[in-house]
Amino acid sequence: MDVDLRDLELLAATAEAGSLTAAAERLYVSQPALSQRLTRLEARLGMALFDRKGRRLVPNAAGRRLLVAARHVIGELDSAARDLREIRDGRDRRVRFTAQCSTTFPWLPPVLRAFRERAPDIDVRIETVADDAPIPALLADLVDVALVTKPDLQMDRVSLTRLFEDEMVAVVPAGHPWASRAHLTARDFDGADLVLYDFYDQKRIPSMPLPIPVGARPARITTMPVVTDLVIEMVAGGQGVTVLPNWVAAPYAASHGLALVGIGARPLTRTWFCATRTGPRPPHVEAFVEELTARLTTPHSV
Repeated sequence: MDVDLRDLELLAATAEAGSLTAAAERLYVSQPALSQRLTRLEARLGMALFDRKGRRLVPNAAGRRLLVAARHVIGELDSAARDLREIRDGRDRRVRFTAQCSTTFPWLPPVLRAFRERAPDIDVRIETVADDAPIPALLADLVDVALVTKPDLQMDRVSLTRLFEDEMVAVVPAGHPWASRAHLTARDFDGADLVLYDFYDQKRIPSMPLPIPVGARPARITTMPVVTDLVIEMVAGGQGVTVLPNWVAAPYAASHGLALVGIGARPLTRTWFCATRTGPRPPHVEAFVEELTARLTTPHSV
């Protein structure tokens, strides 16, 4: 697609200002020059990006889609410029943190409070990474610390500190036939309708192994955004069963009439790690890792 940064700035400014005249003032260019640039951009794309409603220019469907990309690119460049200034001036006093699975975040405030008391001048930034894949983000220096559990082909290139294990359990309505079982086997999952987070979508490349015993053959897998409330409501409404970490599912059991059932004679567990880049860590990153490790290696800390 033949679009450059100035095109994206034009798009964003026009969408926010509502007219080329106001956008031109924001960008410190003349209105005729901006109008010509928009005309050339739309000609290259082969479609209009704005509809005129009265005196206002309003992004149409094509404009709205490109606007999403424009705001992401411009925001990322602004963030990079700020970070570079801090590095240049010796003020790189931040910890960029990410965690796989947004359901892990309820334990985070105590970590942040403890770290703030220890290092009040350090800024902790919670980052989101593409495809819920923090290991590549670590290697690309987009984050400094990551909480990870899912395997990655590049895990041997980062430093891993083992933190804790959490048990995966089946979550079903209280009246479900599984509710009275001591534990489930692979055969129990044959023909079941599963409701899972969308990072288990088997169409993804690479795909995540399903959180069920090897050899199980579920009838249907419905994937949902990583929002636990949505998954729980689907299960409570009889739309299927799910598999979640025990500590994530437990708060919903009583309020939604659910039962939690173990998987396998030996519990099905996941191991969580604190991941950083190899080599010496800056003191403020080291301090954050220490607080995170102390919190998440304490029994019942999550």
